[in-house]
Amino acid sequence: MGNCCRSPAAVAREDVKSSNYSGHDHNNRKDKANAGNGKKASIAVLTDVSKENIEEKYMLDRELGRGEFGVTYLCIDRSSRELLACKSISKRKLRTAVDVDDVRREVAIMKHLPENSSIVTLREACEDENAVHLVMELCEGGELFDRIVARGHYTERAAAAVTRTIVEVVQLCHKHGVIHRDLKPENFLFANKKENSPLKAIDFGLSIFFKPGERFSEIVGSPYYMAPEVLKRNYGPEIDIWSAGVILYILLCGVPPFWAESEQGVAQAILRGVIDFKREPWPSVSEGAKSLVKQMLEPDPKLRLTAKQVLEHPWLTNAKKAPNVPLGDVVKARLKQFSLMNRFKRKALRVIADFLSNEEVEDIKEMFKKIDTDDDGIVTIQELKTGLQKYNTQLAESEVQLLIEAVDTNGKGTLDYGEFVAISLHLKKMANDEHLHKAFSYFDKDGNGFIEPQELHDALMEDGDADGANVANDIFQEVDTDKDGKISYEEFAAMMKTGTDWRKASRHYSRGRFNSLSVKLMKDGSINLGNE
Repeated sequence: MGNCCRSPAAVAREDVKSSNYSGHDHNNRKDKANAGNGKKASIAVLTDVSKENIEEKYMLDRELGRGEFGVTYLCIDRSSRELLACKSISKRKLRTAVDVDDVRREVAIMKHLPENSSIVTLREACEDENAVHLVMELCEGGELFDRIVARGHYTERAAAAVTRTIVEVVQLCHKHGVIHRDLKPENFLFANKKENSPLKAIDFGLSIFFKPGERFSEIVGSPYYMAPEVLKRNYGPEIDIWSAGVILYILLCGVPPFWAESEQGVAQAILRGVIDFKREPWPSVSEGAKSLVKQMLEPDPKLRLTAKQVLEHPWLTNAKKAPNVPLGDVVKARLKQFSLMNRFKRKALRVIADFLSNEEVEDIKEMFKKIDTDDDGIVTIQELKTGLQKYNTQLAESEVQLLIEAVDTNGKGTLDYGEFVAISLHLKKMANDEHLHKAFSYFDKDGNGFIEPQELHDALMEDGDADGANVANDIFQEVDTDKDGKISYEEFAAMMKTGTDWRKASRHYSRGRFNSLSVKLMKDGSINLGNE
């Protein structure tokens, strides 16, 4: 649901606009029909929370961060003057039953997990006509990688301390019947700026409850950190250990273990599971650290270590004895590049996500209404094929069929409104790059077809980056490949599409996208389900 508490940024607060919701419970065909027909229905997202106006109890101040659905504000308790963070999730952006379920589940999981120094505390959830508000403790210490880069030196011992915290969060989640499903460095923030500040997990927007032995097939998460069994659509809690293993690998060498120029390439690298221990600084990293990485990135989930076993691994139990020798400038430089590029991409993704959320879904709702010829709130495969031909999607029938198979994961032969949104966004993105142009235009303020250093600097300063000029310069060194002192659209597009697909700005799109990718991998033989 977007990160819950970013380091403070001097950006004026935007009011959450009024909203309506289209589409209710998955099993209610009538409500699905209403969704397709564009009938507006106000929804109560949470059932057991106060419905008071948030402004009566808290003062919302400057914006701290922004995700696909929520904007996080600095929040001041009017009675105690305590500084908190408030993530306001606009109902206007909760378009489908899946969106609403995600918010309900996020709140339920945060309430369900016991208080712990390594998990951000949910103070309370409240709801008004326009939004759901999650009031949480404020984390002001910055992101994990940024803190590492800012330090004078960085060692195995420091990496061990971070890994212990991350795996303790995993252990706590699993013990209480929760799979996190989206462990990545951006989802861990330091509570404050002190050297010994606790590190906290901040985002449970994709987390899910599970029972022992239960398996899941929905593909969610972030490409670099995705376990092979997620792509195979048959997974359990073991996926969190894999993601934590990927983070540990990055902490030790500065780059992800499975990397490629495209999303499909990343997925294929994950499925091959070949880990590179030859590049610097691996030859000088301790055998204990390498052994733990290997056991966390074990392709067979049955053989992968549990959270308890990771915490009992000698490299972690003897963390204070882990080498305190700096891992070297190369690791810090790589981490900095990784962190900076993510910051630039995240800014662009937010522009795209905002654009998608507000304008495009209205068109899709209209299309759903027209394609759903018998007006039952569900489209059959035949209705979809006929409708797509009518709307001239410029896609071959084989591609359309691939998308149908990908989104219609349960084989029921129909698509509800939520699935239709996913497939429609997918089709639109495949057909053109208009949203990437939209993001480029956001940075190119003077409209001359290039992003200049000052324009990038100004955009990053909006996020409260005190070191904006240096950040902009560093990004330019990477993105400005022809070294003419400005970023062209082509250079921007290349940066956005490197390593992972910019289009995961939309969670609907992301779900459809990864399902489609999984089908492709089955067809090209990368995944052989017969051997599972």
